[in-house]
Amino acid sequence: MKKTTRPLVAPIAPAVSKGLSRYLHLTAAVTGAAIMIVEILGAKMLSPFVGLSHFVWTAQIAVTLVALACGYYVGGRLADRSQNPSGLYWAILAAAGYLVLTVLICEPVAYWCLDFKLAVGSLLASTFLFFIPLALLAMTGPFLIRVVTSSVAAVGSTAGRLTAVGTLGSFAGTVCIGYLMLPLLPNSVSMYLTAAALTLVSAGYFLLFSRRSRAALTTAAVLTVCIAGLASRSHTRHYVDYIERFGGNSHFGDLQVLDRRNDTLRLFSNDSLIQNTYDTGRKQSVSMFTHMLAGLARTYTTNINDVLCVGLGVGIVPMDFARQGARVDVVEINPAVVPVAVKFFDLEPDKLKISIDDGRHFLNGCRKQYDVIVLDAFLGDSSPSHLMTREAFAAMRRVLRPGGTLVINAFCHLEADRDFFASSLSRTLEAVFPGVRMHSDDNQNYFVATDRTEPRFVRPPDLERIHAAIRSRAEVVFARVVSIAPDHGRVMTDDFNPIEFYDAQNREATRRNQVERTRRM
Repeated sequence: MKKTTRPLVAPIAPAVSKGLSRYLHLTAAVTGAAIMIVEILGAKMLSPFVGLSHFVWTAQIAVTLVALACGYYVGGRLADRSQNPSGLYWAILAAAGYLVLTVLICEPVAYWCLDFKLAVGSLLASTFLFFIPLALLAMTGPFLIRVVTSSVAAVGSTAGRLTAVGTLGSFAGTVCIGYLMLPLLPNSVSMYLTAAALTLVSAGYFLLFSRRSRAALTTAAVLTVCIAGLASRSHTRHYVDYIERFGGNSHFGDLQVLDRRNDTLRLFSNDSLIQNTYDTGRKQSVSMFTHMLAGLARTYTTNINDVLCVGLGVGIVPMDFARQGARVDVVEINPAVVPVAVKFFDLEPDKLKISIDDGRHFLNGCRKQYDVIVLDAFLGDSSPSHLMTREAFAAMRRVLRPGGTLVINAFCHLEADRDFFASSLSRTLEAVFPGVRMHSDDNQNYFVATDRTEPRFVRPPDLERIHAAIRSRAEVVFARVVSIAPDHGRVMTDDFNPIEFYDAQNREATRRNQVERTRRM
């Protein structure tokens, strides 16, 4: 009896045509780009409601990873049952439709999640909005490997090639969202464009390689029309008591300028959080912190010739110093706020030296000396933690002249069970500066740090410079020096700085209150 031998290399599936193979590689690149865009853009869409703390990014990354794992598993199982790509492109089309839906339901979902703790709420919001489309897109990888591979001998090269193409697509998507879409387009339009690209990929397959799928082509055509219609709509929010004068996206959140109807009050908002209030008639800020930062610097510092402001805001505090004859350097990380401040808040950039840079990076390379440093950097509802460490304050003291003053604007709670941030900030400052004092205005506090062991006023506060609406309240804050329990906190360092974790409850409450306030406007 003649013995039969089996071939060592067994075919896996009939080889696809060159045209289809190229198209499948294009699909891998486009879906790879879309996955990264959705991951990053999803967090930015939620940031006006839940912020951009590490809890939010942790939730978004965790949901993305779980969605990818599920998509890889399901895609592999489906590919083993059938190598017909039509099912995959239906999944991509469904992902595109769901991404359109995320734009429409993001706000109500985010408001619903505000009822939960920040860590839980952000995880729920990310899951509800982005898990399904990310999982559907993740099915692409294993499915395409199974379809394109024609023999066992080619598995390694095929998998490597498709993975490389998908990763290059992810790189392109990351660059596109980071450097083009976020600074130039509204988040909604960016998501619509991503959905449109996925729709075109699906429609292209059905048109070129599966002409019988009329239902899919019809669905793609309808979805395309819907995307175009939605993208053309104005996404400006309508307010009862306010008129939106400006709205735009940036690397660091949505910026808005709102005017109260029949009044001279103007608001500057970043991700639904009011950052400053301005009286356009008097050309003065109505926000307490702007007057306190400049006022405390003057009351504690003998001579003010050179000032460094870490954080521009809309330019109120830097311009206050500049109009009094000081040379003012400003470090601002978000270039988008400069033209807004010029147009709506009377910023005169020719009177300042503005550097678009991270405050810590600027300080590390700074060789100039200043009489006053104002630290008023905020990312949403809190100050960037890397500017609140012992090493950061050491860099600030290094560039302060003898007798100079550091003034900090900080949201701190002073209740015994909620004062970790206030206590830690005080202890960290005291590890670097001989003299530290804190003036308090409810939960908004102002720290003053100097090289003098006993900081004292060198001149009385000039209350006439303060807006009349808050003058009496400012007088109280100047006089109110508070002490806190130092053992309730820790010295914050670059190596260990758990402020975001321990202060999460306070920051969550601040954001929730301000978002609800904006919602009622």
